[in-house]
Amino acid sequence: MTVRRALVSVHDKSGVVEFARGLASLGVEILSTGGTAKLLRDSGVKVRDVSEVTGFPEMLDGRVKTLHPKIHGGILARRDMPEHLAQLKAQGIEPIDLVAINLYPFEQTVARPETSLAEAIEQIDIGGPTLIRAAAKNWESVAVLVDASQYGEVLDELKRSGGKLSQETRFRLAREAFRRTAQYDAAIAAYLRSPGAIARPAAAAETAFPPVLKLEAELVHSLRYGENPHQAAALYRLIGASRLGVAAARQLHGPELSYNNLLDFSAALGLLLEFEAPTAVAIKHTNPCGAATGATAGEAMRKAKASDPVSIYGGITGVNRPLDMDVVKELAGVLIEILFAPAFLPDALEELKRTKKKCRVLEVPCDRRALVPGFEEYRSVLGGLLVQESDLADLDEKTLRVASKREPTEAEWRALRFAWKIAKHVKSNAIVLTTRDQLIGVGAGQTSRVDSAKIAVMRARAVGLETKGTVCASDAFFPFKDGLDVVAEAGATAVIHPGGSVRDEEIIRAADEHGMAMVLTGMRHFRH
Repeated sequence: MTVRRALVSVHDKSGVVEFARGLASLGVEILSTGGTAKLLRDSGVKVRDVSEVTGFPEMLDGRVKTLHPKIHGGILARRDMPEHLAQLKAQGIEPIDLVAINLYPFEQTVARPETSLAEAIEQIDIGGPTLIRAAAKNWESVAVLVDASQYGEVLDELKRSGGKLSQETRFRLAREAFRRTAQYDAAIAAYLRSPGAIARPAAAAETAFPPVLKLEAELVHSLRYGENPHQAAALYRLIGASRLGVAAARQLHGPELSYNNLLDFSAALGLLLEFEAPTAVAIKHTNPCGAATGATAGEAMRKAKASDPVSIYGGITGVNRPLDMDVVKELAGVLIEILFAPAFLPDALEELKRTKKKCRVLEVPCDRRALVPGFEEYRSVLGGLLVQESDLADLDEKTLRVASKREPTEAEWRALRFAWKIAKHVKSNAIVLTTRDQLIGVGAGQTSRVDSAKIAVMRARAVGLETKGTVCASDAFFPFKDGLDVVAEAGATAVIHPGGSVRDEEIIRAADEHGMAMVLTGMRHFRH
């Protein structure tokens, strides 16, 4: 297929002048619209306006430019069918052999929190996807380019072959074109489903998931290996997803990431996003082994490390403030797999590069406000995919109920709220002991809640932490009073859990017998 006539109309003008010059040097006639036509003409490239070809001006503030038979007929006509060519000739339509289009920046527009629905709607491209799909459908006769990164290779082939593009190249370009339009439509559909698109009455809010789920993701990078060294793995970023999260991280130092690194990193970031005060967290095998708040990131890290100075070894840790030398000093001599923060002070980063050669240093946004309701998470199961809204719910002060005879003290209330945030990120069955600002003991992932309680107490005492005066959080109700007895005998003075057991009254009586304050949330936080 020889390229004699091309339609070039792009929103992103990167490289388009050089590309058009290359086409013109091969004798290709160039059609264009609006700003692209002006840029090319001002750059000395001969251009014919699409409006001249169609006989109609651009209309409706640019909403209608290329939607015309003289454009789409020239793209869609099959060159191997004489009747198609005869119809073109009868209607005075000339074939178009190459289409170079990139779309309005819808994804970038809606990624900005301040974008209104009206602004988003105006960034939904109509003519562009239509041209791309038309050209891709007729790939045997037409080449279609959807990204500036394709210009160089196409020009090189045209120059080598005397203005021709191979069938292999055209088919590959068509595949990329359909991928791009599918990605674009998926981003639009996802945005319009999101709560941020338009305010709806609570009763009218959409609760059902779409009957057909279509996900588009782009490769971020390949990983060293998967869950085990003999398994290959890669990280993808969901198209249209929030710029917050693991895939938004930028690695500043250290070896390549593995699958397990990213699982742990995701768990650590999720926990850190629960807090607004200066906070440090540490994760081991996706469970918290350290967490604390402080006046500074350095103080928070000191207390988080003290939560379990043994388990933090080989773990993942992070802070939600710019990381400074105080944090680096607290981690001196500690083997860390990943250290992350929203920013790194230059001297701290240099010291990390010098002293922690094997530590992966990641810069990642840590602003919880970017996690809007409706944020979805996906997990694979054998032969399928599970989808759910992320667990972003916090304690609702209006629904909390003090079930015990004794009300929590002000200090206990503060500690209970802190403990509840951490319990939400511990594998079920979860028991957490904390002070008002430091994790003291964790029991995670046991098949019996009383075993989780025993482990939480045991781990705290194993590292020399005082359990007397702590509070306890349980991610679900206590099925029996034995778990409550364990933490009460260890010195916990207050407990928070969802309630809802058939034995709730027995559990409440046990709390009263121990002199504990008990708060029921009515909400559980299972994490499997």
